[in-house]
Amino acid sequence: MMLRTFQFLPFLLLSVTVFAQSKQVLFIGNSYTGVNNLPVLTKDLALSLQDTLIIDANTPGGTTFNSHTNNSTSLSKIGLGTWDYVILQAQSQEPSFPPAQVASQTYPYAAILVDSILSANECTVPLFYMTWGRENGDAGNCASYPVICTYDGMQSRLRDSYLEMALDNQGEVSPVGAAWKYVRDNHPTIDLYSADESHPSAAGSYLAACVHYASIYKKSPIGATYTFSLNASDAAILQNAAKLIVIDSLANWDFGPAGAESIFSSSNISGMEYGFTNQSNNTNQYFWDFGDGSTSILASPNHTYSMDGTYTVTLISSNNCDADTSTSSITINSSDIVTEVGNNFTIRNNSTDWTVLSTSNQKFNLDLYSLQGQLIGSYSMVDNSLTVIKPNSKGIYILSIHADGSLGKTIKKVIVD
Repeated sequence: MMLRTFQFLPFLLLSVTVFAQSKQVLFIGNSYTGVNNLPVLTKDLALSLQDTLIIDANTPGGTTFNSHTNNSTSLSKIGLGTWDYVILQAQSQEPSFPPAQVASQTYPYAAILVDSILSANECTVPLFYMTWGRENGDAGNCASYPVICTYDGMQSRLRDSYLEMALDNQGEVSPVGAAWKYVRDNHPTIDLYSADESHPSAAGSYLAACVHYASIYKKSPIGATYTFSLNASDAAILQNAAKLIVIDSLANWDFGPAGAESIFSSSNISGMEYGFTNQSNNTNQYFWDFGDGSTSILASPNHTYSMDGTYTVTLISSNNCDADTSTSSITINSSDIVTEVGNNFTIRNNSTDWTVLSTSNQKFNLDLYSLQGQLIGSYSMVDNSLTVIKPNSKGIYILSIHADGSLGKTIKKVIVD
């Protein structure tokens, strides 16, 4: 999911509250959006959940995507480029028509609108507003296309067309129609339609607002105190429907570019110096906080700590439109990192092994014994260093150094914990 950020400012990202969100959304549609003032209804719902929704809309009755591509008001609002989402709602019947007709009358104009949206701001998400089938099917077009003679048939066609538009244009879907079907099937006493069997009732618009909220904020609307004109019981049912359809199945509705994914690993280089390997996906900007007041914007930096302690390392990885954060803890204990043994040997304690360094030109071999004297492994020193793999079992072990043909000498008791 894309989080729109025009400029990568790590000090701001670190301080953002993860609960309350502010979004700017433009609604482009017709009377299905205009009835009951759905943009304001959605705004009030969000506010009751402590979120802010800044809205604008252009919803002249009966308008198609084709008409919106030539509508100066729609184009000027889109052109502002300030939107996190632009919600696109087609004429209520058109996407339910035969596939070939939709392919020629609807899809090309959806693509033109998306092109205008992304030209104004590459980070704006086109959000396709999946509408619902008419209460008893489309009687006016039933004879020419029997598939839409029933609600279920019309709903199925609308679902397919909106999903295809989102897929073709790398957008997302606000699946109001899918939630509508869920409520019709499971809570038939809630009437989602107005008297014309087409436009939404107060309950229908409230359901649409709940689905839009969940689609925009990627959060459940359950618990919203704003219920429009509905009783609390019906409002709770509609909130739950939106949660079930959207939040429990987010992958079904997102066809946009892959979001930023922050991943990294760390390893001890020497002493108190650590290396951080960036393994993030779909990112090109990085901000590291090493937990000791030091930061970096390198992709894979090294960092040397000056004091023992446990540090939380944070990586914020981003692209032009999205950011993700990952964290990991590192414990620095300088007494465990490097041990001087006499004048000839240094032992470095790593997470999975010990590195033994020699300052002598003499070639040594090393044996690893259990505390009871059992030989665990033998190693030969090459270029004045060797690596000893730590045993799988915890305990105290003995490192014994010897030259060829000589008796071994214990240089260090080591602990695996």
